[in-house]
Amino acid sequence: MIIIIPISIFALLIGILTGYILRKSLGEKAIGSAEQKARNIVLDAENKAETLKKEIAIEAKEEAHRMRSEIEREIRDRRAEIQKNEKRLIQKEEIIDRKTENIEKKEESITNKEQILLQKEQELNGFINRQIQELEKISGYSVEEAKALLLSNIEKEIRQEASILIKDIEGKAKEEGEKKAKEIITGAIQRCAADHIAESTVSVVPLPNDEMKGRIIGREGRNIRAIETLTGIDLIIDDTPEAVILSGFDPVRREIARLTLEKLIVDGRIHPARIEETVEKAEKEVNNTIKEAGEQAVFEVGIFNLHPELVKLLGRLKYRTSYGQNVLKHSVEVAHLAGLMASELGLDAKIAKRAGLLHDIGKAIDHEVEGTHVEIGIDLLRKYKESEVIIDGMAAHHGDYEPKSLEAVLITAADALSAARPGARRETLETYIKRLQKLEEIANTTPGVEKSFAIQAGREIRIIARPEEISDAELVFLARDISKRIESELDYPGQIKVNVIRETRATEFAK
Repeated sequence: MIIIIPISIFALLIGILTGYILRKSLGEKAIGSAEQKARNIVLDAENKAETLKKEIAIEAKEEAHRMRSEIEREIRDRRAEIQKNEKRLIQKEEIIDRKTENIEKKEESITNKEQILLQKEQELNGFINRQIQELEKISGYSVEEAKALLLSNIEKEIRQEASILIKDIEGKAKEEGEKKAKEIITGAIQRCAADHIAESTVSVVPLPNDEMKGRIIGREGRNIRAIETLTGIDLIIDDTPEAVILSGFDPVRREIARLTLEKLIVDGRIHPARIEETVEKAEKEVNNTIKEAGEQAVFEVGIFNLHPELVKLLGRLKYRTSYGQNVLKHSVEVAHLAGLMASELGLDAKIAKRAGLLHDIGKAIDHEVEGTHVEIGIDLLRKYKESEVIIDGMAAHHGDYEPKSLEAVLITAADALSAARPGARRETLETYIKRLQKLEEIANTTPGVEKSFAIQAGREIRIIARPEEISDAELVFLARDISKRIESELDYPGQIKVNVIRETRATEFAK
């Protein structure tokens, strides 16, 4: 047993030594193999790197050669292009030089020709002057006289052609528009009617007896002075039996004075203190009447959202007349006529009515403010924020401003219709006679007129033209000139027809 153990140990040592030797031998072989493989890999890598290096060098040389070839080719192309451009520039310079030489030659030629032309012009002017002198001697007219004669002849021819053209245009316009206009205007007039009152600047207050005149005058005239001072109206107490005349241009003040006097007469107590109280009551009563009249007019026409102050101003027109026509009723009539015509023509009837109702608004305060009723009306409508189309319709109704809309034209037509219809207006005898005389005077002082006659109560004037001075073609211009003079020099209601007549008569006596 003891022997086996040493043997085992020995065998174990031998095994370990043998294993060690085997492992060492195998490790050395493996290391040698690995080193050989490493050397082989390094050699392969070096060979591949050398090969790649050679390939890259070859490719770089080829690329450099290619780029050098391209650059050389591009340089050759650019040199060729530059040479071509140089040739072109040289050719252009040669052409410019030739053109410059030609221009210089032409300038010399033109200069020579200009000198020749100047000489010829001088010769021609001298020839023309000699011809003009010869013509003046032959004709007996100077150059200016000949020009004036020629222009006169040309003007006559043009006026004749223009008159023929005007007649043709007027004829066509009348044919096309007269029928439609008559239908519209006739229909509007038939559907609208308004009352009217007589023009007056005085009011008559009846008295129960002539003794009342003394009480109205009062002690030392204190009562009459109080009435005149408070109302601004003159009282005329004369031999007229049982009547007192109130005179004043302001119709509202005159109405206040009339109501005051009537109340004092009924009351019987006439003294300054009582007069002052009665005037205040009369003013309130008249103001209420004015407001009601304005509201009634607005309601009748169908106009809404009108400024209250404009409504009051409309009511004041109740006491205002023009040629005997009540201005408030006239305004309402114009509004209705303008609205009806606007409806027939497819226009805005509301605008036409509003502008028609307000067209004479300036007359409500024209006794208090300076200026025409048109200018006053423009200021009033702008003050109370009326639109420009309404202001335009109001401003253009007397021709002071050019109409900017068709509704404005209708306001002018409606105003003329309301004023010109039979019975609408009347004048005092003195004014009427003066107007007829002025009408005939305007016509008789126009060149080419032999005599004239105002007929149809001044609505028409017939003019006899001198046939030796006025031709048939010039009648149109004569009638137009006279109508323009009438418009600018004469105030009249409605419109006036200017009828010019020319006739040639030959008279002989058989003996």
